[in-house]
Amino acid sequence: MANSDPRVLIICGSESDLAVMTDACRALDRFAIGWEMHVSSAHRAPERTTALARTAEAEGFAAVIAGAGLAAHLPGVVASCTYLPVIGVPLASGPLQGADALHAVVQMPKGIPVATVAIGGAWNAGLLAAQIVARADGRVRAAFEHYREELTRAVEETDERVQTEFAAGPPGGGVLTAPRT
Repeated sequence: MANSDPRVLIICGSESDLAVMTDACRALDRFAIGWEMHVSSAHRAPERTTALARTAEAEGFAAVIAGAGLAAHLPGVVASCTYLPVIGVPLASGPLQGADALHAVVQMPKGIPVATVAIGGAWNAGLLAAQIVARADGRVRAAFEHYREELTRAVEETDERVQTEFAAGPPGGGVLTAPRT
């Protein structure tokens, strides 16, 4: 369904997640995609969380980004309550620094998928949501294509600089040799 004002719902499991999850906001801002952020816990506020997920599509959201650490049930709970694409962001916390959250988010049972990004990968979650929006919004698609071209140019400019710097030999005066195979 094309939306004249595409938006993405972002849900954080707790206030401590905001520092990382604002990267998703920045990514969406890059493409002029509206977003709305809420703090709601799958464990401490299950009714609130399911209400946010169940009403998201009717409120015009195109996708949901959900970030949580530790047991990280939030993305799965949200996915079970909506037909919208859900992108899970595992957050580094606790003794396992996000490995537990990554496993919880990526190991969803058959039938309730959650797209999963890297631990702390809120920027990429925002980009993935932008790609979802771009499927129905030509303006966002053009902006995303421009973004990808910028990435390519940055790599080419870096390579040009490295080639110039290394033309006289590697930094520090050493000798570069190819690794033995």
